[in-house]
Amino acid sequence: MYSLLRPLLFGFEPELVHQRTLQVIRLAGVLPPLGRLVAAWFRPSARPVRVFGLDFANPVGLAAGYDKDGVAWRGLAALGFGHIEIGTVTPLAQPGNPRPRVFRLPEDRALINRMGFPGRGARYVMRRMRLPHPPGLVLGVNLGKNKDTPLEEAVRDYLVLTRAFAPLSDYLAINVSSPNTSGLRRLQNRQALLELLAPVQAERRFQEKRLGKRLPLVVKLAPDLSSEELDDALDVLLEVGVDGVIAANTSLGRSGLTSPLANESGGLSGAPLGARSTAMIRQIYQRTGGRLPIIGSGGIMRPQDALEKLEAGASLVQVYTGLVYAGPGLVRSIVRSL
Repeated sequence: MYSLLRPLLFGFEPELVHQRTLQVIRLAGVLPPLGRLVAAWFRPSARPVRVFGLDFANPVGLAAGYDKDGVAWRGLAALGFGHIEIGTVTPLAQPGNPRPRVFRLPEDRALINRMGFPGRGARYVMRRMRLPHPPGLVLGVNLGKNKDTPLEEAVRDYLVLTRAFAPLSDYLAINVSSPNTSGLRRLQNRQALLELLAPVQAERRFQEKRLGKRLPLVVKLAPDLSSEELDDALDVLLEVGVDGVIAANTSLGRSGLTSPLANESGGLSGAPLGARSTAMIRQIYQRTGGRLPIIGSGGIMRPQDALEKLEAGASLVQVYTGLVYAGPGLVRSIVRSL
């Protein structure tokens, strides 16, 4: 059915289609009969897995960026995700970069986005997350700094967000790898990453004790890091004691693309990122001896792509661009293939 609908959707501006899609799927979380109907059609059988000390109904999650403000996460849960990552959330509302800022590359089964963390800010998302949770869903929040926050003060934003979302989240993800916020990726450097994560980790530990619950902390890295840069980042993650890593964010690389839109600025996602993110997962697993659980993200367009990431060492996977090209049945297809 989605293959018939996709040409119609692709006739409209990508960001508009995405906004309308969120409005529609949101209804599945607001109207229980509709939610049950969607779940009956899409939700796969359970394939439970335990990661970070949390129990996931299955290994397939929704990557950050899809539901930035937490407006539709309860409806999205009906599609069968084992976890959903809201965000990226910034402390204050901000408009992001000028539109158009999302581009489809159908020739390459890819997207380029230069969104720049648009969103309504932490307070709005906190209100959305106080709504009742669907049973069995693991809910994470992806945290980022505001555009106007100087890089040397970025830790302040991440601490504010850690305090705000600790009571509402099952895990927190630190985003230091988006290519669309100026200078953000410099926080992946060894010293900058240590200076950021050490106080965030201390705050996380304090919140765990205060709330009496486990609150895993993971870090999302870029696929464009060299082997040496990745090793440096992993050294910091292990030293600080975070719970996991997301590999990987979108890429600035454009190798092998054929679309006429290939030179648009922003982060590349989709099929061209698949092999690169899988290789990154394999390097992380080998470098850490499996001590750092990995969420594999990037280029999961079909069940085989997810299986390759799990075989490379990932414990969980996340999809986004694959939903644009394969449709909402992708989650069920992946889980059934496990």
